Amino acid sequence: MPEAVPSPYLVPFDGSFRVSDAPTDEPDPESKKRSEELLAEQIEKLDKLQRRLYADDRFALLVVFQALDAAGKDGTIRAVMSGVNPQGCQVFAFKQPSEEELDHDFLWRTSRALPERGRIGIFNRSYYEEVLVVRVHPELLENERLTFDGSLDALWERRFCSIRDHEEHLARSGTVVVKFWLNVSKEEQRQRLIARIDEEDKNWKFSRRDVEERSFWDDYQRAYEAALNATSRPWAPWYAIPADHKPSMRLEVARILVATLESLSLQYPQLSPAELARLEECRVALESEKPKKRG
Repeated sequence: MPEAVPSPYLVPFDGSFRVSDAPTDEPDPESKKRSEELLAEQIEKLDKLQRRLYADDRFALLVVFQALDAAGKDGTIRAVMSGVNPQGCQVFAFKQPSEEELDHDFLWRTSRALPERGRIGIFNRSYYEEVLVVRVHPELLENERLTFDGSLDALWERRFCSIRDHEEHLARSGTVVVKFWLNVSKEEQRQRLIARIDEEDKNWKFSRRDVEERSFWDDYQRAYEAALNATSRPWAPWYAIPADHKPSMRLEVARILVATLESLSLQYPQLSPAELARLEECRVALESEKPKKRG
């Protein structure tokens, strides 16, 4: 199975990750202009790699984004994937589950949206909501009508186990899993929420619930720390990306995706001598055709 590419933001696999030690901003970020230039280079590489991924047809790439509100998930997906052929990429946003989805296990709705071989699938939020938002608001479990009667701690551990098994199965089956937690600071989130109020073209993005959820900030930090420690594995790594400086954040995400695809040694299909001979026959036939005269 493919393994995680090196990065200073790779979440260790031994359970030692601490949110309090994870930076929310680059220590020495590139200038905005330089970051955008470097991002354009990575996007060009990503486009070429996606073409080889499609032609190679052995792997799929699943990219999971999780973050608190206003961390920049939408903008990062839009910026990083802007140069990729839309036919080779699919994005799914998972919000409040429907009644149909609640009638199934918590992995069901995302399993239906997994990318096929040769394609990149992006989850804007994911099955991790069930060990993040639901952990912070356990009253949501009432809607799931579970038969489990153990402690909540035992429930989260069972779900972590299901997620680990699920992701390992995907990795064994050719789906490369890469997960990004966009780590925004509380102050930066506050400023971005104010911007959604002050800037008319961002008003539609503002939700009063985003402000209310800030009172659960510490609970969310603990939930993220537990989830990342329990589920960061070599075949399905988490990367805790500093999110206060958007250009640097997007550049780092792009670099990791490019390095991940490069590690797969993707190749265009090689034709056999017989197939190459048939191609040459077709060339001769096409070149022998006389162009029609235009009257």
